[in-house]
Amino acid sequence: QVQLVESGGGDVQAGGSLKLSCAAARTIFVIKAMGWYRQAPGKQRELVATITEDGVSNYADSVKGRFTISRDNAKYAISLQMNNLNPEDTGVYYCWGDSRSPSTMQSLGGAWGPGTQVTVSS
Repeated sequence: QVQLVESGGGDVQAGGSLKLSCAAARTIFVIKAMGWYRQAPGKQRELVATITEDGVSNYADSVKGRFTISRDNAKYAISLQMNNLNPEDTGVYYCWGDSRSPSTMQSLGGAWGPGTQVTVSS
């Protein structure tokens, strides 16, 4: 239905930066809001940032001022620029999309990428 794939994860030292990217395969469905979630070891998955199709973004308090989400609607792609990383940012980062039927706008249950690992060393 909708296939999302993340890229850009890796290992970085504290204070460094990474840029994550997420791209959706060509789809007949509509993707409204998109965002990034992350899951640290031993913790529940948490929201990092979201962005609407109009470009309105929201951030978790823990990443405000450090992370920036952007979107390219023409490609159904989003990015997450992560600056001043710290070990608490370590986790698997997942791309999420609010997928809808183009005819009814009914939710299709959301779309998730397989995740990309981000490891920040102190």
